[in-house]
Amino acid sequence: MSKTIVITGASSGFGAMTARALADAGHTVYAGMRATTGRNAPAVTELADYAREHSVSLHALEMDVSDQSSVDAAIGQVLTEAGRLDVVVHNAGHMVLGPAEAFTVEQFAQVYDTNVLSTQRVNRAALPHLRGQRDGLVVWVGSSSSRGGVPPYLAPYFAAKAAEDALAVSYAAELARFGVDTSIIVPGAFTTGTNHYAHAGHAADTEVEQAYEELYAGIMEEIPARQAELSPPDADPAEVAREIVRVVGLPKGRRPFRVHVDPMHDGAEPVFDLGDRIRADFFRRLGFEDLLAPAGAE
Repeated sequence: MSKTIVITGASSGFGAMTARALADAGHTVYAGMRATTGRNAPAVTELADYAREHSVSLHALEMDVSDQSSVDAAIGQVLTEAGRLDVVVHNAGHMVLGPAEAFTVEQFAQVYDTNVLSTQRVNRAALPHLRGQRDGLVVWVGSSSSRGGVPPYLAPYFAAKAAEDALAVSYAAELARFGVDTSIIVPGAFTTGTNHYAHAGHAADTEVEQAYEELYAGIMEEIPARQAELSPPDADPAEVAREIVRVVGLPKGRRPFRVHVDPMHDGAEPVFDLGDRIRADFFRRLGFEDLLAPAGAE
């Protein structure tokens, strides 16, 4: 059944791939991005061209996830045009690269805002509608960095993604009785096909950064290079999009709570599996087993 879907951070990377893949699957897709008439205008044009050439329902949506009024307006536009909202895909995020100490507190807060607080802004705008219809799906695009074998110099980003994952797990239980489903997609590091490293932010305190460079010289270049060495040659970031399409297409209650897409197998999967199993066991001990699946599950 065709669904109306909003994706955040859909101007490039996983978001852009997922928007196109979902539209190809027959869904009505709103690809959220900021500055649609500015720096992302080329992405808007590419999206429109794709929709026309493939005869799919794919629309660029002005949405700045750092601004609640922009998010509210975007969700309102979707509801006005489509008449409903079925799926929210939290994809917006930003990576930074450098020694943790060299980032200012304000930079840490900005990374947290982009990767975590943005999801809360979207949830507060979208969830009243999903709860009201007692149906829907929230997809969280997380990261294996929350639990896997993580390299250094990515601490602000890793900490934010871990916080996002914890938030997703809590929301899953709180939305279950409203019939709203949850699935967490866990990509590993893809060294080709995305712009994570190319667009990564850097530390503001260059003096501290230079102090680390004395003992960690060249490590910022070595990290992506060594990850590339571990990555299989056929690693395809579009697999993340394909998994999201698969999850969206499954019946309520049959969707996996967590899906791993990690070509390097950095170790996150068994750790997450253990944590999820402990969570489920604890819910049963508390007598909250019904929170492990959405109400009305097939």
